[in-house]
Amino acid sequence: MPTRFFLFSGLLVGTLDISAALIQYSIQTGKDPLNVLRFIASGVLGADAFAGGLPTAAFGLLLHFGIAFAFTAFFFWLYPRWTFLAQNWVLSGLLYGIFIWLVMNLLVLPLSRVPQGVFSLNKALVAVLILVCMIGLPLSWLATKKWPTRL
Repeated sequence: MPTRFFLFSGLLVGTLDISAALIQYSIQTGKDPLNVLRFIASGVLGADAFAGGLPTAAFGLLLHFGIAFAFTAFFFWLYPRWTFLAQNWVLSGLLYGIFIWLVMNLLVLPLSRVPQGVFSLNKALVAVLILVCMIGLPLSWLATKKWPTRL
């Protein structure tokens, strides 16, 4: 896979995802959207991240894009190997968005230093919807453009 295609894809889905998260947080709470980036940074820095300024938020953004690129790389590694992914790009994107939510919430977040909150079905459904629409579907669509002979 060409590096340029991978970089474009990772930057696209990372930007779509973080933009949705920042906008949703800002509308829902009316608070500084940089808190989202501080929350991400808290995965490594712990509670001290919430007292951090712009450098801490920038670190959170860097972590976010690292995760977005990891999920991009995994999908593009998986896509040519699992033929059923090419059969329906919408279903593949939906399933991959759900997969990302499961990995993040059952593996990554519990192993990180982020504060653990109470489960909310409404918040979980919004998060899944964001991941499906901002990462899963775009990656799946891009994969059909990269590997069009698979359809």
